[in-house]
Amino acid sequence: MYRYTFWLWFLLLAGLWGFALLQPQGAAGISPARWIGSALLFALYFLLPLFRRRAVAQAILLSSSGLVIMAVFWPLHTDSPNYFSLLLFAYLAGEAAYRLPGRHAFISGAVIGIWVVLPAFEENGQYFSFSFLFFYLAMLGLALSIFHRIHHEAEAVAARYDALLHEYRGLKRKAVSDEKLARQQERAQIGREIHDSVGHKLTNLLMQLEVARMEAGETKKERISLLKELAQESLDETRRAVKAWNEEEIGGIPAMIRLIRKLEAENFIRIQFSVKNRAFSARLTPEQAAAVYRAVQESLTNVMRHGPKREASITFESAGERIFRFEISNPILAGYRFEEGYGLTAMKERVQQAGGSLEILAFNSLFIVRGMFPLKKEDVAGGSDSIG
Repeated sequence: MYRYTFWLWFLLLAGLWGFALLQPQGAAGISPARWIGSALLFALYFLLPLFRRRAVAQAILLSSSGLVIMAVFWPLHTDSPNYFSLLLFAYLAGEAAYRLPGRHAFISGAVIGIWVVLPAFEENGQYFSFSFLFFYLAMLGLALSIFHRIHHEAEAVAARYDALLHEYRGLKRKAVSDEKLARQQERAQIGREIHDSVGHKLTNLLMQLEVARMEAGETKKERISLLKELAQESLDETRRAVKAWNEEEIGGIPAMIRLIRKLEAENFIRIQFSVKNRAFSARLTPEQAAAVYRAVQESLTNVMRHGPKREASITFESAGERIFRFEISNPILAGYRFEEGYGLTAMKERVQQAGGSLEILAFNSLFIVRGMFPLKKEDVAGGSDSIG
C-alpha cells in the first residue's frame, strides 16, 4: 500500500515542480542551476522512505527540500508571482504533518514557513505581499494541524487494534494448544487404562490356559492351544491398538487439515491446499508427522505476521511412493530478503531430527519452505489421490 501511495504523491510533486519550473519562460528559459536544483530535490525525496523510522532525519530532509525550493525559485525574476512555488511549500508541509510526530512536524513546518517568507523581504513584497503570505501560512498551519491530529489519532487506533488482534490470536492459539494437550493427556490416560486392565486380564487368561493345557489330556491339549493362540492374538491386537492410540500425535495430517480449516474459517488467511501422488496414504512416523505439522503451523504464522498478503499454498505429495514432500509458499514483495531466525532454525532442526531435510528460500516473488522425508516401501499403503 505504501509503495503505491509513494508513487502517487511523487507524481503530484513532479507535476507541481514541472509547472513551477516552466513559469513563465518555458523550458527554454530553465537555467542549469535550476536543473541541478531539480535533481537535488528529487534525490532528497527518494531518501525519505529510507528513514521511515527516524523522525529527525525526515525532518532534516523535508526542511532541506524547502531550502532547495526557495533557492531554485528565488529571486523571482518574473513579472508575475509563481503560485506553484507556494503549492510546493504546502506539499512539503503536508508531508511533514503526515510523516512526523507533533514536535518534529511543528519544527519542520516552521522552517518551511521561514523559506516561504524570506524571499518576500528581499523583494519588498513585490510578488507576494506580507499580508498574503501570513494569511496563507496561517490557513495552511491550521489545516495541517487538524489533519495531523486526526491522522495520528487514527494511526494510534490502528496500532491498538493490531495489538489487540495479535493478543487475540495468541490467546486463540494457546486455547487450541491447551485443548490439544488436554485431549492428548486424556488419550494417554485411556490407553493406560486399556493396557493395565484388559492387558492384565488377557495375560492372566493366557497363564490359566497354559496351566489348563499342561493338566489336560492329549485330546484337549490341541483345543486349549487353539484358545491360547486366540487369547495371545487378542493381547497382541490390544497392545497394537494402545500403541497406535498413544502414537497418534497432535501433529498428524488430520490435525493439519483442522488447522487449515480453522484459520480459513476465522478469515486469518486464504490457503490453497493440494495433495498429490497418494500423499495421504504415506504413513509418516509420529516424529515426521509432528515435524510437518509444526513446519506448516510456523509457516502460516509467519505469513500472518509478515506476509504482504494473507494467502499461502500448501502441497503434500509422495513422489514414487518413496518420499514424502511438503511445500508451503506465500507471495512476497520484490527484493525481499530474509534471515533465519529462531523459528526457521528450529523448524529445520526438527525436520532433520526426524530424518528429513528442509529448504527455505525466496524465489520468483515467493517465500518457500520445502521439506522431504524418505519413506520405506512397506510404509506406503494403497490409496487414491485426493485434492482438498
